[in-house]
Amino acid sequence: MTCTRLSPNRTSPRNHAIDTVTIHCTAGQGTARQILNMSHFTGYDPDNGASCNYAVGKDGSIGLCVDEGDRSWCSSDRENDHRAITIEVSSEAVSPYKVTEKALAALIDLLTDICGRNGIKSLVWSNSKADRVNHRGGCNMTCHRDFAAKACPGDYLYAMEGDIAAAVNKRLEEGEEVTQEQFNAMMEVYLTQQREKETSSWSKEAWEKAASSGVFDGTAPQAPLSREQASLVLDRLGLLPEGES
Repeated sequence: MTCTRLSPNRTSPRNHAIDTVTIHCTAGQGTARQILNMSHFTGYDPDNGASCNYAVGKDGSIGLCVDEGDRSWCSSDRENDHRAITIEVSSEAVSPYKVTEKALAALIDLLTDICGRNGIKSLVWSNSKADRVNHRGGCNMTCHRDFAAKACPGDYLYAMEGDIAAAVNKRLEEGEEVTQEQFNAMMEVYLTQQREKETSSWSKEAWEKAASSGVFDGTAPQAPLSREQASLVLDRLGLLPEGES
């Protein structure tokens, strides 16, 4: 996740377990942050407002627009959006609405993560609209064009839906694990976001007192403590029992 801007256009909470994914195209190239900043996402409009759960940028960036626990306003169908994770993917502005290789790779990464966390064992695609909207044969991939007179997700992504499902399923079958380097990178993004939150001000006074008294030395207040570091803090506070002589 590289950025977050939650849209006011959402229904909280969703009323159905997540078992479906719906891929959209933006019909205009941009980064994830630029997609999240689009006016019809940021301005509350109960009649014409829109949103999505995730945005995938042309550079492979990924942004959160609506928490997974909430329903986005994305597919022109309430029932679908209550059960689906909706993803807007940056694309060219004209048919076939092609996406970049970086965007496609990030989309596959994101879908793999979504499926793994939500217990979706595999993605099932069908070229039949009836199969998709009725979830026949376990089909769990839908399109905006299934519910409205839209080209979305564009012919480029539409033709690749089966290949996208196969790529995600291969990773799920292999049980692909997150490397330590990937985990460290994700944790750094999370910690940066936490440090930027105004809500951290509640601990400012206590943190400054602890830092000035030497309890903490050079570690950001939001950084996680190892057991070794925690032991040192307790020792500085005089809370550890004296060892046997």
